[in-house]
Amino acid sequence: MITQVRGRLVEKSPTEVVVDCNGVGYLLHISLNTFSSLPKDENVVLFTHLSIREDAHTLFGFINKTEREIFKLLISVSGVGPSIARTMLSSMTSEEIQNAIATENVTLIQSVKGIGIKTAQRVIVDLKDKILKTFDMDQVSFTASNTNKDEALSALEVLGFNRRQSEKIVSSIVKEHPDASVEKMIKLALKNL
Repeated sequence: MITQVRGRLVEKSPTEVVVDCNGVGYLLHISLNTFSSLPKDENVVLFTHLSIREDAHTLFGFINKTEREIFKLLISVSGVGPSIARTMLSSMTSEEIQNAIATENVTLIQSVKGIGIKTAQRVIVDLKDKILKTFDMDQVSFTASNTNKDEALSALEVLGFNRRQSEKIVSSIVKEHPDASVEKMIKLALKNL
């Protein structure tokens, strides 16, 4: 099993990269998150997962171990193959996926191209316990989704408050009250602004 590739970045596109490792070029399929996190210089280290099927051996590359673990968890779910898992990692960050699964946000998971309601529900049922056990969920904000936070920030901006200052306050509110409604976030923020 190839677990990591270290070498010179020869080619890159939003979906794949070629890494030269001592004269051997490895083609790695990547997510948009990995693409946007690639270093500017030529030297790169990518964590990998080798997917073996009858008709293809496909190497997937990830910018960090967390993204690779999320990928492995996603492909363990019936109905989620490597290409759907990669699409999911391109649509959301690893933290957003963890958050969506931990908070049972079917709508957010279903918003990914190729995932229907049944598959979204299966992802949550199969992975919620694993996500809660495997990852430090203190780092994942337990908001119903980031839409509440965004709506609260927009409302505060309309009311004339500085966005940067509002963001700091609303972020601390989200940490203290993870399932606060938009109204509650705004009221608490107004007390602190």
